[in-house]
Amino acid sequence: MSEHVRVETGGDGVLRITLDRPEAKHALTVEMRDTIVDALRDGRADPTVRAFLLTGTGDAFCAGMDLSASTVAQAGKPGFDPRTTAEALRVGVQAFIRELWEMDKPTVAAVNGTAVGPGAHLALACDFVLVQPATRLLWSFHRWGLVVDAGGAYLLPRLVGLPRAKAMVMLGEGVTGADAVADGLAYRCCDDVDTLRAEADALAARLAAGPTRALGLSKRLLNATFETDLADALELEGAYQSLATASADLVEGMAAFREKRDARFEGR
Repeated sequence: MSEHVRVETGGDGVLRITLDRPEAKHALTVEMRDTIVDALRDGRADPTVRAFLLTGTGDAFCAGMDLSASTVAQAGKPGFDPRTTAEALRVGVQAFIRELWEMDKPTVAAVNGTAVGPGAHLALACDFVLVQPATRLLWSFHRWGLVVDAGGAYLLPRLVGLPRAKAMVMLGEGVTGADAVADGLAYRCCDDVDTLRAEADALAARLAAGPTRALGLSKRLLNATFETDLADALELEGAYQSLATASADLVEGMAAFREKRDARFEGR
């Protein structure tokens, strides 16, 4: 566990992960990165956790990886083996991107401030991204002579299209505030940081109160759409709907509809 990552659960079914290294704009150390991955995996296995909320303290969301703790900082030094970089990515930033993208529970990112490179992708791998006018999403891989990583080459073209993704990665074109919504990177731009935190909390709680299994299955269908043809998508749809009909939440949802009341889902 890292002292710079707060992991908290409440009675609303939301697991909150808060980056707390303000002196470095929450640049991720190895310990912070591993704490995030462990929290996501633990929450995925915990039936009382039904949604996740990621954010940062102060005026930053995440400045990416702390390069001093990265294998790329060793490049050019005697004995450096470039192959170690691929393995470091696999067990590092790629791990939390994979956990978020494949998570079968809803995820929300409250991007309170600057998010750079892998820090931006940490947010963009979530289901719902909320920003505020001072939010900035930036990419600086090209300045270091690095290839875009942490899932950026997968996420960005799907969210903004290929031409815009190339401008972000190869030219370092960033996006601020409401433009993130217009570009397809964010779900909503809130008026200010206080409103952002309140709306993100409310959204995460709303998702946690939903039919968790059905939401997770719908998420899988939507995330797979760019790699699936129509025939396979329809087959998956049928299979996942069959799984949904085996849930207690489906029974409750039908009963609530018949009785003209709000459903009380329990996530099972």
